[in-house]
Amino acid sequence: MVSPEEELEALKIQVAALTARVYELERISGIMDDSRRQNIPAEQTQPAIPPSGTMLQPPSASTVSHPVPDVSASAPPQEIRPSARPGVPPVFGETSGSARADADLEKKIGQYWLNRIGIVAMLIGVSYFLKFAFDNNWVGPGGRIAIGLLLGIGLVAWSERFRSRGYAAFSYSLKAVGIGTLYLSLWGAYQIYHLIPAAAAFLAMAIVTGATIALALSQDAELLASFALVGGFSTPVLLSTGENHEAVLFCYVALLDIAILTMAVFKPWRRLLWGSFAGTLLLYLGWYSQYYSDDQRVITVAFASLFAAIFAVIPLVTDAVRSRRFTGPSLTLTILPLCNAAAFFLALYMIYEEDKTALTWYALALAAVYLGLGSAIKKRATAEDAAFINLVHVAIAVAFLTIAIPLKLDAQWITIGWLVESGVLLWLSVQVRTDFLRYFAAVALVLGIGRLLFFDQIRAETLVFNMRFATYAVAIAVLGGIAVLGKRHAAHTEMIFLDGAAVGVNLLALIALTMEASDYFDRRMIASGNLASDYHQLNLERDFSYSAIWLVYGAILMTIGFRRRSAFVRWQSLILIAFTICKVFLYDVSQLGGSYRIVSFIALGAVLLGISFIYQRDWLGLSPRATKETDQGDR
Repeated sequence: MVSPEEELEALKIQVAALTARVYELERISGIMDDSRRQNIPAEQTQPAIPPSGTMLQPPSASTVSHPVPDVSASAPPQEIRPSARPGVPPVFGETSGSARADADLEKKIGQYWLNRIGIVAMLIGVSYFLKFAFDNNWVGPGGRIAIGLLLGIGLVAWSERFRSRGYAAFSYSLKAVGIGTLYLSLWGAYQIYHLIPAAAAFLAMAIVTGATIALALSQDAELLASFALVGGFSTPVLLSTGENHEAVLFCYVALLDIAILTMAVFKPWRRLLWGSFAGTLLLYLGWYSQYYSDDQRVITVAFASLFAAIFAVIPLVTDAVRSRRFTGPSLTLTILPLCNAAAFFLALYMIYEEDKTALTWYALALAAVYLGLGSAIKKRATAEDAAFINLVHVAIAVAFLTIAIPLKLDAQWITIGWLVESGVLLWLSVQVRTDFLRYFAAVALVLGIGRLLFFDQIRAETLVFNMRFATYAVAIAVLGGIAVLGKRHAAHTEMIFLDGAAVGVNLLALIALTMEASDYFDRRMIASGNLASDYHQLNLERDFSYSAIWLVYGAILMTIGFRRRSAFVRWQSLILIAFTICKVFLYDVSQLGGSYRIVSFIALGAVLLGISFIYQRDWLGLSPRATKETDQGDR
């Protein structure tokens, strides 16, 4: 017979075991947070063990009305999905991830996509209905326009009723239909039925746009602002008369851009700025392709400059917003300035295509303007965002400087300009500690060297003292400065670029010397009157001079390598000497005459023997024995 005290103790043990298992299930399903887990008594986190000598039995029917289930014998616990509403128990037996994804997709389709498709369908249906009614003469022209205007105003007013009841998305849909109906009605009144003049239709559409902007600001609705943007930029297209009204068109576009920018100052609606930029660009290109002429240059440049200025000040007058997809400021503050600068200079290039001098001055002025903007932004924004946005503006300034060089200069002066620009940018990157400038310096350097090797065709009339050798000297000086001075400031990962610059110095020097020898003998051939005997003799001398130049240069490199104990320099010398050996044995032996062939082989042998003697003496301690002795001496 079990006493009541023993039954009570057994119940306590079973309750403790069940409690521990419930907490374990909550822990596995992720329902229980850390704070709640810390508040669980230690004795409840493990299954209770009955006291020694006590048999654990189920409670009797008189004590517990329902039997306690055996959790250990039951099926594995199912996943628990927390309820979306507070106070409602979690739902068992349903996969939360897939169900939530399906619900989100269903909501997106039902709430957004069907809504937008419905707007388009409604506008198309209204248009077809009105057309059907008009075709059957149900309503006269004046009545048709009046119906459209009243319908548009009524839809906008009716939408407020839904917004007041919490259906904001549906309310904006009705406003979109109403605003679109107003634009279509005003367009029909002017373009189809000629009931009102162009000025009246323009003013009415401007009022609709302004009212939409006011609604957007008062209701904090970016969607309404986008309706106003689309309607505002569509107005000139809808009311086009085929005549050139440049001043009226661009004044209207400028006011619309300023209105959009003002909204973006007070509201975080950065996407509207992209729409404003695209609308301005499309209207400008459409007008330019049909109406521009040279007698309109001054006013066209003035308006283009005004548009560029409006979009250039965006980073100054708007707060920095972090990008949702990328690290750093938003694309509106980084990419839009690049697009604006490119579009403005493209417009200038289309206007001043034949006047390179004017384009050069514009490029230099824009470089100065963007440097000033970058400095102003750096003082205004936060440290992290300001540095990045400032670098974007510096990059734009550098790009304009790079463009100005070929516009103003000709031939090899373009190459020299790019080479000097690369050196200056590298120096500035060290002074202001801005690694970003090094990339622009590298681009300018590649442009300069590429043009020097593949595009510049400079004919030298004197030996060494000519423009081509001077251009090569500038390139060699820039690369040499990078190789020598860069070691003080370059990171370990950048050392490979310094080695590349050193190799570039030697390659450019060899190319320059070889071209000087080639041009020297070409001038002598021309002066000789192209006699066959003289031509053959001069050709032999030119081939011999190539071998002599490469051999002497290789010997000089080897000497420098020994004196500076630089294996990198010595390897360059060995490669050059190996190339010279191949030329002497494969080409000179068959092409050169007796005396030149003898001198080539003797000179080559002397240089090789001298280098071999130096290596055999092991002056540098390259052999294992010498290295071991050196190590012991150091110890």
